[in-house]
Amino acid sequence: MSQYPAFDVMTATCPSRTSLARIANKWTAMVVIALSAGRMRFRDLRTAVDGISAKVLTETLRDLERDGIVTRHVFAEVPPRVEYELTALGRTLQAPLQALGHWAEAHIAEVLAARESYDARQ
Repeated sequence: MSQYPAFDVMTATCPSRTSLARIANKWTAMVVIALSAGRMRFRDLRTAVDGISAKVLTETLRDLERDGIVTRHVFAEVPPRVEYELTALGRTLQAPLQALGHWAEAHIAEVLAARESYDARQ
């Protein structure tokens, strides 16, 4: 097993930055939150994550699969059935991303008021 150096997300060359960027992406967060309920088919994910295009959902799922956060299950049926679910690694993101979602919902009124106040001063 290879040894990795200590990672520091604040260092410009640290590879952990790419993980942080992926996790901080709004579509990633919403897909992980949606998959927290369990396995889902593509069309069900697209319905759950309102506003995401098929292209962006496909790209997001591929990126998450590459990073080991999502696994793809293909069933040999006609027509083919594909389902997505969080891996063990992906499940470690459930609580932090759900907390961010709850924070956004709980504080949106304050954020909107702050925006209005800021815009009025500009």
